[in-house]
Amino acid sequence: MAAPVTGASAAGGEADGAHIDAPELRFFVMALFFIFGGITSLNDVIIPKLKELFTLNYTQAMLVQFCFFTAYALIGIPGARLVKKIGYMRGAVAGLFTMMIGCLLFIPASQSATYAIFLFALFVLASGVVIVQVVTNPLISLLGPAKTTHSRLTFAQAFNSLGTVIFPFVGARLILGELKDVEAKDFSGPALDAYRVAETQAVVSTYIGLAIALALVAGVVWLNRNRLKGEKHEESSLLAGLQLLKDTRFGLGALCIFLYVGAEVAIGSLIVNYLQQKQVLGITQAQAGDYIPYYWGGALIGRFVGSALLRFVNPGRVLAIAALGAIALIAVSTNTTGAVSAWSLIAIGLMNSIMFPTIFSLACEDLGKRAADGSGIINVAIFGGAVVPLLTGGIADLTSSLALSLILPALCYAVIAYFGRWTARNPSISGSAA
Repeated sequence: MAAPVTGASAAGGEADGAHIDAPELRFFVMALFFIFGGITSLNDVIIPKLKELFTLNYTQAMLVQFCFFTAYALIGIPGARLVKKIGYMRGAVAGLFTMMIGCLLFIPASQSATYAIFLFALFVLASGVVIVQVVTNPLISLLGPAKTTHSRLTFAQAFNSLGTVIFPFVGARLILGELKDVEAKDFSGPALDAYRVAETQAVVSTYIGLAIALALVAGVVWLNRNRLKGEKHEESSLLAGLQLLKDTRFGLGALCIFLYVGAEVAIGSLIVNYLQQKQVLGITQAQAGDYIPYYWGGALIGRFVGSALLRFVNPGRVLAIAALGAIALIAVSTNTTGAVSAWSLIAIGLMNSIMFPTIFSLACEDLGKRAADGSGIINVAIFGGAVVPLLTGGIADLTSSLALSLILPALCYAVIAYFGRWTARNPSISGSAA
C-alpha cells in the first residue's frame, strides 16, 4: 500500500505562506517518499507468506497491518516533537536508523519462528517510517508556493507510488517464490518450526538487504545534515489539535483520512488471496503476488495525471468522482468472476491515486498557524490502516467470503465521496478549493 502523507506541517514548520529556499532538497524528499512507500507496500507480500507459514485466519493475518499502522497513532506526535528538537535532516537520519533496526529484527523473528516477533519487528520498522514522513511532509509543502500545494503533494505521492510498484514486484519474487509441494499444515512440532525457519529466510534476506540500503542512505543524509538553512519550528499540542475536530471541514477530513488509509490498505492486503480464489483467477500465491504492482501502478499513473488535473479542476469534485469510481469497481469485482473480477479490484488503485493528498489539503485549508496542530491529528488518523483491515479480515472470517468483506471498504469510500461533494459546495475562505 502507498505510504500516506502525514501533513504539511507535521513537524511544526514555518508560518503559513513561507517556504524554504533550498530547491536541491526536492530530490532528497522525493527519494525518501520512494523508500518509505516501497517498504510499506511490502506488507502486501509478506501477509500471504506469514498467513500460510503460521496457518493464520484473515483476522490474524491482518495483525501485520494493525501493528504497522498502530505506529502512526503511537509514534506520530512524539516523532514530530523529536524532529522539532533535532531538525529535519537529523530527524531523517533518526527515522532511517529506526527503520534499519526494524529490518534487522526479522533475523531473531525467523530464528525463533515466532509470529509475535515478526509483528514487533514491523512495528519498529513502521516507527521509523513515521519519523521519516514527519520530515518529508512539511518539507514538500514548504519547498514551493502555497497555491500549488495540492499539485505538489500529489506529485510527491507519485514517487511514493513508484516505490510501491517496484518493491512488491521484486519482493513477490524473493519472498513468495515458487509453489512448494508442501505447506505448513503438513507439519507439526519441531518439524513445523524447522519449516517456518527455512521458509522465512527469504523474508529475512530481503529485509537485511533493505537494512544495508537504509544504512547507506542514512550516511549520506548525515553528511548533509547542516545544509538546510532557514529552518524554524513552532510549538504545538495534541489538545489544540483535538479542538480542531470541532471544525466541520477539518473533522470530516480527518475522518476521511482514517477511512481512506484503511480502505486502501485492506484491499491491497487481500489482493493475493482474492486472486487465488477459484472463481477469480485460481492462481498460485506467487503468481498472484505479481499482480500487486498493478494495483499500486494505477495509483502511480493517477498521481502524475492528478497533479496536473488538480491545477484546473475543483479538488472536491475530483475526490468525489474518484471515491464513487472505487465503489463502482468494488461492485463489479464482487459480482463477476475471472479476469473482470480481478482487474476491476486492481483498478481501484487508480481511484485511490489522488485521495490522500486531496483529502489532506482540503481538510487543512485555512488552518494557518494551526497547521502543525492539525497535522498531528491527521497523523493519528492514519491509524485507520490498522483498524479497517483488521475489521475487514474479521468480516471475511465470519462470512467465509472475501467478496462480502469488501463492503466495509466500499462504505469508507462512500463517506469520502460525501466529503468531496461537501467541500466542492463549501469552498474554503482562501478559495484554494475552487
